[in-house]
Amino acid sequence: MDIKAIIEQPEGRRLEFKVKLPTNAELVKSIIAFANDPGGEFYLGIQDKPRDIIGLDEELLIALEEKISNIINDQCVPVILPEIIFHNIEGKYIIRTKIHKGSQPPYHLKSKGVEKGTFIRVGSSNRLASKKIIDELERQKRNISFDSELVFSKERKDVAIHSFKEQFKEKTGEELSNQVLAKLDLVKTEQGRELPTNALILLSDDNLHQQLFPYAKVECARFKGAVPGNFIDQKTITGNVTLQAEQAYQFVLRHISQGTTDYQGVYRNDRWEYPIVAIREVIRNAVIHRDYALSGKDIKIAIFDDKMEITSPGKLMPSVDYSLTDSGQSDIRNKILAPVFKKLGIIEQWGNGLRLFANELRKYPEIKLSWKEPGIAFRVTFTNTLYQQQHELQQELQQELQQESLYGRVLRLIQVQTHYISNNTSCSRSYS
Repeated sequence: MDIKAIIEQPEGRRLEFKVKLPTNAELVKSIIAFANDPGGEFYLGIQDKPRDIIGLDEELLIALEEKISNIINDQCVPVILPEIIFHNIEGKYIIRTKIHKGSQPPYHLKSKGVEKGTFIRVGSSNRLASKKIIDELERQKRNISFDSELVFSKERKDVAIHSFKEQFKEKTGEELSNQVLAKLDLVKTEQGRELPTNALILLSDDNLHQQLFPYAKVECARFKGAVPGNFIDQKTITGNVTLQAEQAYQFVLRHISQGTTDYQGVYRNDRWEYPIVAIREVIRNAVIHRDYALSGKDIKIAIFDDKMEITSPGKLMPSVDYSLTDSGQSDIRNKILAPVFKKLGIIEQWGNGLRLFANELRKYPEIKLSWKEPGIAFRVTFTNTLYQQQHELQQELQQELQQESLYGRVLRLIQVQTHYISNNTSCSRSYS
């Protein structure tokens, strides 16, 4: 993407625009947040709202470059190496400071330390990282995942995995022996004890799962109208996480319409109200890639008259960009669970999901796709643009019917009055 195209993009997770150099504190927060997340670009000399290239004094460019470099070097730890570039756009100079995703997070303010000086990017703003987020950044540095961590307070024999065993046998033809569990890194031996990982607890279906991960569930709801409020139906899906995606998908199918679009010979082509392949992919991703380390947050699927929202705890993985759905991107948060999902056939091929997603959306021009990060979560929305058109048409029709009804009542009144006058006139003449 060229520089002009980048400048036309909205501020967000990877972009920030300033007319002039902000305070040192503001600048380093953005730089640290970019380094802790997917990387990003900070533009100087550009007004955000309304977007306009204001430019910088050419004589100050070198001094500004040195100042930016010194601020980052003096106040950020570990070391962040910015890429600072000058651009001349139609005679106006701007400075682009590019920050790559760091390999040694958590990056933080030297003066504040890790706990009070670590920032992350949430939408277009910088937010102080919580302890849970800092722990996740530490795991990223060590290239491990939350689901791979051991549960030292329990042993393998304490974990009931009946539904997972049956599912594994049905889908793979293999018995889920202790050797297979170890091979899948679901169980590890420490000092002679067979310890479960967080992943194995998430695959269990007993009280232990509920005790350790009460929030590892999917809340589904069908609302009446276009806003939350009146429930038509709702369901809470708990237990073995490999079964949650299918159950949530079936809930969606029960609450969207299916119609016929055309025939090919004697065969009928059925078309759902929403692109179900894309929706299934989003639900799968929500379950597979959600951040299970975030306590108190569950997956939410909300179906309205005009749209469907799927919200998953945790920010979008750094290397994944939903605007590039054809690129075959793949980034795994849960390094133990994801291969299990693949072995069970829930994931077909790494990086193929977003391609299927994009192909399906092309068949639904009336469905508008949007996504955002509401806090430490990722939400995908499918909006049916035909609903608004139909809603407006219905309102117009109701108004016309009301007008026709009013017209009919007036006409009837006139007819009654005319009949009354006519009869009275006839009576008067007879009397005369």
